[in-house]
Amino acid sequence: MADPRRAPRLDQPRELRRVRLPRLDPETFGRWSEGIARGMGTAAFIVYMTIFILFWFIWNTLTPASWRFDPYTFTFLTLMLSLQASYAAPLILLAQNRQADRDRLAMEEDRRRAAMQKADTEYLAREIAALRIAMGEVATRDFLRSELARMAEELDAANERRQRLEQRQWERVPPERRGEIGDPLGES
Repeated sequence: MADPRRAPRLDQPRELRRVRLPRLDPETFGRWSEGIARGMGTAAFIVYMTIFILFWFIWNTLTPASWRFDPYTFTFLTLMLSLQASYAAPLILLAQNRQADRDRLAMEEDRRRAAMQKADTEYLAREIAALRIAMGEVATRDFLRSELARMAEELDAANERRQRLEQRQWERVPPERRGEIGDPLGES
């Protein structure tokens, strides 16, 4: 006898069996869709598609009637082109969405880098300002050169004044005493 618990009950809806679709890696599918979209966006695709459609038209209009597989209204060709368009549009949108995601990530990275560069620039500007303030208190090479040149000129002038003073004092010494003192200028 059948188990009453397993028997289907007519007063309750049946549980639906879920169809399990194969799992696809979204990244792989996205790369695949980008490849198709990239291929469909080329001049070569348009040329090949045009050649295919022209061949279709010529075959189904100029060949004997028994060889034609899609007569004049080209219903089968229309169906194929509609099918291609119905698959191409979502693939192109998927590729565009992936590109938009990449662009968004790149923009966020650019913003982050710009903020870091701005912070670095502001830090360096503060450091340069601090160095300028500190340099106002430090003697520069040009300042030291000018001061040393001025001091050398002052020493030369003082030496000349001292020599003239000694010369005047020497001239005041009577000539008979000059031998006892010695020549302060080193002249004989």
